[in-house]
Amino acid sequence: MSSRTIRWPGAFAMPSGSRGTKCSSNRTLTVGEEWGPEIEEHVRGCDFQIVLLTAASCASKMVVSEVNMSVSPAARGAGAPRILPVRLAYDGPLPYPLNAWLDPLQYALWQGEADTAQLIQELSAAATGTALAQPALHLGPASQRNGAPLYSAPLPPPGGALDVDDPWYIQRDSDAVASKLMSQQGITLVIKGSRQMGKSSLLVRTLQSAIDLGNRCAFIDFQTLGQETLRNSSAFFRRFAESVADQLDLERDVARFWDAGLSDSQNCTRYVEKQILQPFDTPFVLAIDEADILFQSEFLYDFFGMLRSWHNARANPLKKRIWKNLDLVLVTSTEPYLFIDRDHESPFNVGEILALADFNQAQVQELNALHGTPLSPPDLDRLYNLVNGQPYLTRKAYYVVRSGLTPKQLFDSAFEDGGPFGDHLRHYFQRLQRYPEQVAAFKQVTLGSGCPDARLAERLKGAGLVNPSPARSFRAVVCTHSISASVYEQP
Repeated sequence: MSSRTIRWPGAFAMPSGSRGTKCSSNRTLTVGEEWGPEIEEHVRGCDFQIVLLTAASCASKMVVSEVNMSVSPAARGAGAPRILPVRLAYDGPLPYPLNAWLDPLQYALWQGEADTAQLIQELSAAATGTALAQPALHLGPASQRNGAPLYSAPLPPPGGALDVDDPWYIQRDSDAVASKLMSQQGITLVIKGSRQMGKSSLLVRTLQSAIDLGNRCAFIDFQTLGQETLRNSSAFFRRFAESVADQLDLERDVARFWDAGLSDSQNCTRYVEKQILQPFDTPFVLAIDEADILFQSEFLYDFFGMLRSWHNARANPLKKRIWKNLDLVLVTSTEPYLFIDRDHESPFNVGEILALADFNQAQVQELNALHGTPLSPPDLDRLYNLVNGQPYLTRKAYYVVRSGLTPKQLFDSAFEDGGPFGDHLRHYFQRLQRYPEQVAAFKQVTLGSGCPDARLAERLKGAGLVNPSPARSFRAVVCTHSISASVYEQP
């Protein structure tokens, strides 16, 4: 078999006789050596990561950091090590976030020196895929421990669109507006907001309203089209037209409508008019999620100018009857005018624009009641002041508290990289580093100096990093203290 590498946080040794397996563990680094890259290099190069769990190691931030290297979305997409949890004379509950990562996995329980030889066989069998020569040590998933797992929450983790029947969904004013618009004919609706504000959740509810009215609907998520398609104009427009036809159970037959003498946007318009709209009398709702992905493409003006022409066609006496049956719903996380500076070619400045707002205090309290009232009134106020009602962070707070974290632990770990909001903070920190101008502007805001550059202020606002106060000066929001501390260290 090919050589495999195992790494574990802590002091534990595999025997030299484990054929085909190389092992590494924490070692003493020399003075001045950077331990982070050294450890990450070892973890990234391993096939298996043994996590030794004791009462002390469960509280170690280094252990949390190393396990996170294997479970992060980036690691999962790059062949991350398989985690092998081992409890060393410890069967207590795991703290967050270790519980979220390790509770679903089977573990081995080592009670003393007499179990060492058998444990090594267990780990070797897991690494090599061989059968055991004798019965296993006490093995079991976390859910089979005494009683219900302390950190097992009876609700799905936050993130992504909420199903239309999700009982934890909070209605906002924008829901009623979007639903009402679907009862009208020939509308253009733009849903905008920063990351994880609930845009996709509102979109699926808007589509459900349209379906309930008997409308035909197609949903296009630009994230699913693939990078090659997003780089090639001809491939993109054809794939876009095919996706619409597929969802309506129509024959694609795109080639029949594509004329080499016309532009891609003209061909796509011709296809939609002749194949999607003209043969039917029922309204058609076209919903596009993550529309801002196309803002960096070379053909953004061709595509968004095309959508604007569809909107304008409803007023054309020669085309009105056909195009009145089209409703457009566009979802964006970025302020479009920052990328589309030709106002007459933008579909984002016409029709109805819904800018999603954070939860207000009453909605945060409603969500608290839906989760079984885990937070007291003072804790509710503290949570609202901490995350400003940001939907994802608010739901994440309730999720981890229902999963076993106490309110005190929630607030104590709120600004830590490995804390419950760490994934959100890391995303913004990494995103900021690509834009030096915005880093400088964000520093000004967090220092209380405001942001005199209106363009940069709007970019930070659109990203969800700052909010305007009544006096139009900007203040940092959503737990950005941790981002600020890291930003200040940058040259």
